[in-house]
Amino acid sequence: MKSIRIALVRHGRASAGWDTALDPELDELGRAQAVEVAQKLVSIFGETDTKVISSPLMRCQQTAKPFAKLVGADVRICSEVAEIPSPLGIEMSDRVDWLRKIMQGKWSDLDQNYVDFKNQIIEFVSAIERDTVVFSHFIAINAVIGSLTNDDRLVIRSLDNCSITVLERDAAGNLRLVQSGHEADTLIR
Repeated sequence: MKSIRIALVRHGRASAGWDTALDPELDELGRAQAVEVAQKLVSIFGETDTKVISSPLMRCQQTAKPFAKLVGADVRICSEVAEIPSPLGIEMSDRVDWLRKIMQGKWSDLDQNYVDFKNQIIEFVSAIERDTVVFSHFIAINAVIGSLTNDDRLVIRSLDNCSITVLERDAAGNLRLVQSGHEADTLIR
């Protein structure tokens, strides 16, 4: 097997925050970001034979759509690259505080179900066998970066909306981080 490239793209800006909506769509800026990142991805991958995967959440699907259209690909929806789940029973209004708190820590500080969440993402991305663009989330992409850099923190990079993190998988199946996505003072809302 030849080496392949995998791009992990954080979704565009959402129309609502984590404390007010379970599955917000992109806002106007987010839709513009999706069109812009589609062009950037075409410059990386070309216009053919690239697999497109998205988290089930609407903001990722909407970010994926312009690129998929440009390359004539279907978007495969995969729960393995979804957002980190908030704890059962937590009030929606408390979700942002919970997320901000855990973002200061390490995966090893969390319950086993969160370690399983992290491992599921890493296993899924490690099994990709052809050039692929994955539209996912801040924490999920950081989980992959952390695995590849042996860093247990939840947040290694402050990935901006529509940032592109590029990985390469060699012929032996080994993944390496080629380029981290653009960083910004991301507002967790």
